[in-house]
Amino acid sequence: MIIDVRSDTFTKPTPAMLQAMMNTSVGDDVFGEDPTVNELEQKVAALFGMESALFCPSGTMTNQIAIKCHTEPGNEVICDKTSHVYIYEGGGIAFNSACQVQALHGDRGRLNASQILAAINPDDIHKPPTALVSLENTANRGGGSCYAWQELLQIKKVCTENNLKLHLDGARLWNALVAKQETPHQYGQLFDSISVCLSKGLGAPVGSLVLGKTDFIKKARRIRKIFGGGMRQAGYLAAAGIYALDHHMERLQIDHQHALIIADALQQCKYVKNILPVETNIILFDTLDDFPAAKFVEILAKNGIKAMALAPQQVRFVTHLDISEEMVAKLVKILIEMQ
Repeated sequence: MIIDVRSDTFTKPTPAMLQAMMNTSVGDDVFGEDPTVNELEQKVAALFGMESALFCPSGTMTNQIAIKCHTEPGNEVICDKTSHVYIYEGGGIAFNSACQVQALHGDRGRLNASQILAAINPDDIHKPPTALVSLENTANRGGGSCYAWQELLQIKKVCTENNLKLHLDGARLWNALVAKQETPHQYGQLFDSISVCLSKGLGAPVGSLVLGKTDFIKKARRIRKIFGGGMRQAGYLAAAGIYALDHHMERLQIDHQHALIIADALQQCKYVKNILPVETNIILFDTLDDFPAAKFVEILAKNGIKAMALAPQQVRFVTHLDISEEMVAKLVKILIEMQ
């Protein structure tokens, strides 16, 4: 039995999801004629109370499309220094949008309104105009941390008063919604654009959507084409997304419970230096100086467990659809025995 806790991107479609994919109707999405893609886009837009949505191959693409749509070359984007749009998207903000980034040091990947207000550039020809704030919820490098709703309201107020657009990288927003008992509609009323991923906790094989107003998505569709993201009979993938939304949302709480069980076991391990608070399905922890993360991951691999070292002393576990209660028990047993 192989236990893969490297990421929730390693999930595979369930038999029922595969059946839904096989039984769906398709057309040419570039022509707007794939009925299942259209259904998915309408379903997610309605879920968030937003006007429109666009289905894309990846969350990187949806984020980069949104940033491109919201900015002009020479603008500045504010985000946390550990955010996905900044460190994991290949320099896309510079390459695609010709913008620079003001990367702030937040609290476990989360910014606050005061930080953002202080980071807005004055109207000065020496400074790039601040155009966009990008937030990430949950924050991957923050250990799956979630924003407090009141803080998001304060950030929105700062953006509105300073004529800034507000984008949400919600790759794992579904986890945050379940953990905080919030609704998609709340977020749809707050953000100018939202990116959501179907291929992480929800377990679909491929796909993300970007959401916004109708004119924004019209522009986004053109940018998607330029980026090479126009897909043809994409309804097979969209069908997996529809199934995931209908059947895999509520079970995310199981992943969160599994993460807490694993974190509790790690608290008992002498080789663990510290663990970030566990709010969702990500466990991020540091090993002691004399026990490098690479060595720790190597030992796990010999025991049939795949994990990821993010830094010389830092390891990440991610629970997901394909991690069973039995697997969690085995992982906990091995962690304890490693002492």
